[in-house]
Amino acid sequence: MTWPASTPPAPYYVVIFTSLRSEIDDGYARTAQRMEELAAGRRGFLGIESVREGAQGITLSYWSDLEAIREWKADLEHVEAQRLGRERWYERYSVRVARVERAYDFG
Repeated sequence: MTWPASTPPAPYYVVIFTSLRSEIDDGYARTAQRMEELAAGRRGFLGIESVREGAQGITLSYWSDLEAIREWKADLEHVEAQRLGRERWYERYSVRVARVERAYDFG
């Protein structure tokens, strides 16, 4: 993936996932990589950016439309990863969905 993600001209949507990890790491990295690969193959996926510092993390995924986001949320492998996240990997997290009205780049 490119950093920062290369997105088309606005408008498009961003899903903002902020998290606080638990101390359990059992399978987390493997699942996170799989979710990124799976999302990249979904209709409407535009890109992803993710950073982590210690237990705190922020992942931004970019999508063409709200229906694509709903489809991704309902993907069966993603649903299972969400369940494992709640049970094992996260102490807490927040998901926010926003419409990008304007964007610009440098470099």
